[in-house]
Amino acid sequence: MKTALLHYWLTNVRGGEKVLAALGEIFPGADIFTHAYRPDMMEGLFDGRNVKESFIARLPFGRSHPQAYLPLMPAASRSLDLEGYDLVISSESGPVKGIRKPKGARHVCYCHTPMRYLWDMHDDYYRSSGPCGKLAMSLFTRYLRKEDLKSAESVDGFVANSAFVAERIKRIYGRDSVVVHPPVDVEFFSDADAQSADLPFGGGYYLYAGELRDYKRPDLAVRAALAMNRNLVVVGNGKLRAALEGEAGGGDNVMFTGRVAGERLRALMGGARALLFPGIEDFGIVPVEAQAAGTPVIAIGKGGALETVLDGETGLFFGEESVESLCGAIEAFESLRLSPDACRRNAARFAKSVFIERMRDVAIGGVR
Repeated sequence: MKTALLHYWLTNVRGGEKVLAALGEIFPGADIFTHAYRPDMMEGLFDGRNVKESFIARLPFGRSHPQAYLPLMPAASRSLDLEGYDLVISSESGPVKGIRKPKGARHVCYCHTPMRYLWDMHDDYYRSSGPCGKLAMSLFTRYLRKEDLKSAESVDGFVANSAFVAERIKRIYGRDSVVVHPPVDVEFFSDADAQSADLPFGGGYYLYAGELRDYKRPDLAVRAALAMNRNLVVVGNGKLRAALEGEAGGGDNVMFTGRVAGERLRALMGGARALLFPGIEDFGIVPVEAQAAGTPVIAIGKGGALETVLDGETGLFFGEESVESLCGAIEAFESLRLSPDACRRNAARFAKSVFIERMRDVAIGGVR
């Protein structure tokens, strides 16, 4: 089959881009369509691939800030020339699924989530936006919701990255979906060899890893560490960093490292007592990476974490998005001894090889 892979934009590497790269392994001859492509930011994931951009890339700052042209993306998606393709697979949490599907082709949408800023988390995004963001959301949300619902009509079968997202797809689009969890490089993190001399605090710290954004609730991790006088390493950058550093007050038990990747991130995960995962995520790759490194997870008992963490075996859940609830879970965790091997076995369920086998079956055999 002549296959096209679609992704909203390729301007940095996160979970969605790794999903697209894994799809490219299933279909090595597939062409890739996207609104904007920056090879210099893709860590070589798509080198040698035929990547075709929409007109968004030719607009001012279209490659550096494609999200600024979100209101134009429904039209840009329909402008993509997909004639002659038998199979179209969209990797989607934006409007790229709203293509003009070629006659006789099948369109499978791997949905990371219906757009949070349009639907479930619209009010949260609005409150945290600046004046320009609030104005844009006021002007375009109704139009973009209408276009998003319309775009779902071109999809023959939805694939959700978690049962949590499958419920959103059903509620928003009125469509059933099958669940295929995204690929995680569990083999890489399973090789964690933490040396205490090279670790912050000599080891024995809690870890937060992720963007420092409101909905991820890094504030809960920092405040819990301060309240309990526990060592915490905060990995990641974002607009909350300055405020959180100010709240920590230069204390000696909270360390901010900025963005860390590769072998250093693996070592930090392997050396932690537990990963703190206080935000509600659609799936959440970081908890799986931590478990692959043999590190348990203390997570909010909502969202994708319910599918990746085994309560009482590879981690613990806390019930409310509050400092008190998280502190209670940390205290309970410290009375347990959870097995690193159990964490690694659980993480193996989300290996890339599992994703590739399941998606090959779904894409070629039909969504069922």
